[in-house]
Amino acid sequence: MGSKKEKSREKETVKKTKPAEKTAGKEKKVVIVHEDEGTDKMANRLYEEKMVKLQVELVRLQEWIKYKGLRVVVLFEGRDAAGKGGAIKRITESLNPRVCRVVALGVPTEKEKTQWYFQRYVSHLPAAGEMVLFDRSWYNRAGVERVMGFCSDAEYWDFLRSCPSFESMLIRSGIILIKYWFSVSDREQEKRFVQRINDPTRRWKISPMDVESRTRWVDYSRAKDEMFSYTDTKLSPWYVVEADDKRRARLNCISHLLSQVPHEDVPRETIILPPMVKDKSYVRPPMSEQTFVPQKY
Repeated sequence: MGSKKEKSREKETVKKTKPAEKTAGKEKKVVIVHEDEGTDKMANRLYEEKMVKLQVELVRLQEWIKYKGLRVVVLFEGRDAAGKGGAIKRITESLNPRVCRVVALGVPTEKEKTQWYFQRYVSHLPAAGEMVLFDRSWYNRAGVERVMGFCSDAEYWDFLRSCPSFESMLIRSGIILIKYWFSVSDREQEKRFVQRINDPTRRWKISPMDVESRTRWVDYSRAKDEMFSYTDTKLSPWYVVEADDKRRARLNCISHLLSQVPHEDVPRETIILPPMVKDKSYVRPPMSEQTFVPQKY
């Protein structure tokens, strides 16, 4: 005879319903329950404690980049719902957007389609004292464009041959290039897709292309393997982030990023706030002449 806990686990088999069915005017939620769901996930309290320390260190890194005039480029790639956006959000949360900015390009325009492939990305590269985070990058050609047939075979193979040379050129010019691949299992991806479908605030994150990617899982795996075989070089390696646990993935990625750019404290002057100078001749206009936002809360 097993314990009650063991019996309850046996009942927690995988259950699925069709997504977004409407019943009596109400949208039916997609439900997926896995027998080992939620196991070995980092506790939120511990996660937040570690994250605060890393974010303080990120501010030190930011100041060092600005002080030394460094140029840093960080690429975030991986499958849909792998956690790239969440990691980027936690990196930038406490940073100055004038020093650290995010580049997330949409579908290329008709004009951009006629340009040299890397041209639209080059215009977003950092100047001295800047760090740029690419939420997907030039590697779109080796991923979604290859799998979905948005580029020709000739364009694809030309990219694989040209990319190492392009990245070598960036590094020789003084740019610090760091590439992250967020790896997620098919099971975890499915769970996150369902969460997005059920959450009105996150539903915009899932697109028809994301749904299509589920049917082409193996194709994306082959594309990733081939991409790595050409572009995972000694000069510009790929760093794989295990991302089934979002919290651990973010902490590990940020910790590694900090280790890739050696930095120190920047010398700074002590800031002393001067006293406020009051002018008795100033008379504030009547508040009735201003339009205020209604205080609903």
